[in-house]
Amino acid sequence: MGEKKRKEQQQKTYFVFHRKNYKFMLIGIAFITLGFILMMGGGSDDPAVFNPEIYSWRRIRLAPALILIGFGIEVYAILLNPGKTEE
Repeated sequence: MGEKKRKEQQQKTYFVFHRKNYKFMLIGIAFITLGFILMMGGGSDDPAVFNPEIYSWRRIRLAPALILIGFGIEVYAILLNPGKTEE
């Protein structure tokens, strides 16, 4: 009897976000991942040898910019409301 009542009381569940939100979230995650991949490396196996490659344009400018853009896309994806109609 209790199981039957519980099934009757259950309502259809809805996702918090829509398909468009998830697409933008995946795009943002891709930007963030690409930024961290570009930031990797540049170290030296020998601690007594300095490798100036660690200060390359790719690691100092491009990778952090991609990460920030990715976070901006994530914020946009969370705030996006595709179900809202303009009147």
